[in-house]
Amino acid sequence: MPSVWRQWPLLLSLALLAWALFAQPSLSGIAGGVALFLLGMRSLEQGLRQLAGGTLQRVLQRSTDRRWKALAFGALTTALSQSSSLISVITIAFLSAGLIPLVAGIGVVFGANLGTTSGAWLVAAFGLKVDIAAWALPLITFGVLFQFLRDHRLQGSGQVLLGIGLVFLGIDYMKTGFEAYQAIVDLSRYAMDGLAGLLVYTLIGLAATVLMQSSHATLILTITALAAGQLSYDNALAVSIGANIGTTVTALISSIGSQIEGRRLAVAHLIFNAVTASVALIAMPLFLWAVDALSTLMGIRPDSHTMKLALFHTLFNLAGLVLMVPMITPLAAWLERWLKAAPPKVDQPRFINDQLLESPAPALAAARLELLRLFDHVLALVARVLGFEPAELRRLKDPELLFREAPQGHAVDVDAVYLEKIKPLHGLTLSFLSRLPATGFRAEQLSRLRRASRTLIEAAKAAKHLQKNLLRYPRDGNEALSETYLALRARLGWLVHHLLDREHEIDELDLETWLAQLELTAKDAAAEADQALDELIRRRLIASEQATSMMNDNAYGQHLETNLLETARLLMPELADQAEETLTPSG
Repeated sequence: MPSVWRQWPLLLSLALLAWALFAQPSLSGIAGGVALFLLGMRSLEQGLRQLAGGTLQRVLQRSTDRRWKALAFGALTTALSQSSSLISVITIAFLSAGLIPLVAGIGVVFGANLGTTSGAWLVAAFGLKVDIAAWALPLITFGVLFQFLRDHRLQGSGQVLLGIGLVFLGIDYMKTGFEAYQAIVDLSRYAMDGLAGLLVYTLIGLAATVLMQSSHATLILTITALAAGQLSYDNALAVSIGANIGTTVTALISSIGSQIEGRRLAVAHLIFNAVTASVALIAMPLFLWAVDALSTLMGIRPDSHTMKLALFHTLFNLAGLVLMVPMITPLAAWLERWLKAAPPKVDQPRFINDQLLESPAPALAAARLELLRLFDHVLALVARVLGFEPAELRRLKDPELLFREAPQGHAVDVDAVYLEKIKPLHGLTLSFLSRLPATGFRAEQLSRLRRASRTLIEAAKAAKHLQKNLLRYPRDGNEALSETYLALRARLGWLVHHLLDREHEIDELDLETWLAQLELTAKDAAAEADQALDELIRRRLIASEQATSMMNDNAYGQHLETNLLETARLLMPELADQAEETLTPSG
């Protein structure tokens, strides 16, 4: 009951909204249109992510060596996808993996701001003049049908068609709703002139964008209200400025809890939009003159306020680019100084301590347990590099999950994990082992433990080498290459699953049989992968550059498997269980 009372503001808001929608059917049409539009944008984004995620990633990596390329990539891909959030997610993933610098990421985000203006042009030029509702239902029908097909590209196409259909239907509902609402309430009577109107409607645009989590939705709502005569031209311009500011608020909220790269990019976005909005508000008379002058040159009628709104939205974002592009490099340097990565939370030993040095047998058992902890850290790192959650991979119930694409933006900062979880524990354990006497049979045990520590580090390095292409190629436009990388990911995921679940599996099989089965399966899978690659090269299904990458990654995969299995063999049989049972974690 107390938790219900804490949610009373939300419950009250929902109750008031329900009352308003039932009391005013025309308002219900507007709200339903906004809901359909937002749902359509989400479906469109998911479809593009499934359909073109790999292509976008590949182009992004090749388009960020020059500032103008990063700006062009952000503008063009956002205009084509109508989803700045999709571009931001991919950019943050590449930043987190260290595949592009912060300067390039900022360039992409700045360009995306200009790309978002294309949505206003499309709706103003076509959405209000063409009967898009006639297209909506056929698009939705085919979009849903494509969802039932097995080909993932057709499924992605279905998501895109469904999204476009819902967007069209949403715009039509908003347009019809405002026309009907005009007969009941004339919102234009609440128009405000001068500075007060500029500030008030800027705040309205900001609030609407934060509430709907979409500047696209705010702009489309503004354009349809303007077309229906429910909003004055000057006030609509102010709303568009507020919508730009509102996107930064949502970006900052979504960056909370994200990695440092995401927070830096969100602050850069905030600074860009704050500067852009300030310039638009201060120089409003100049922008109005420029819009009128350009409208005359472009043949836009003086009373075509929706087209002039789209032009204004483009102009002030373009002005922001002109002002901020020269500042990208110093801005990136300032952000890296101001928003520093938190110092690594160094993992401390749990089993080894100086008191054990006086008792070699328990000390060796403790070192083995510490290395098993390190083994689990490395396995967790490999799982995340592959795009799996370690806990989910450990209890894997459906093997088909191994063959599904990794979620978009699953990049893990391998260096950070290495510095926090692996390197400190590895160094302290090696230091502990170096202080133990290497005499008699214990010399062999010490040697095995040191070798296990080395193979663990080699496994972590192999995982880092694999990450770059595992992010890039599984979504590549070349289906043969994508399937090959998905098979590599599944093969490595299968091994990591069994190693994570070792305690349960060793209960059912003796240790030697279990290890022998894993080694044989890994060896056979590696041989099959080499044969499959030879076949792709022979049939010329992949380019020479891709073949080289695949050969290297197959080698890294085999190196990873070999080191993980050797670690398991070195650590599992060591020492008697009785020695381990005498130990308790040192805290």
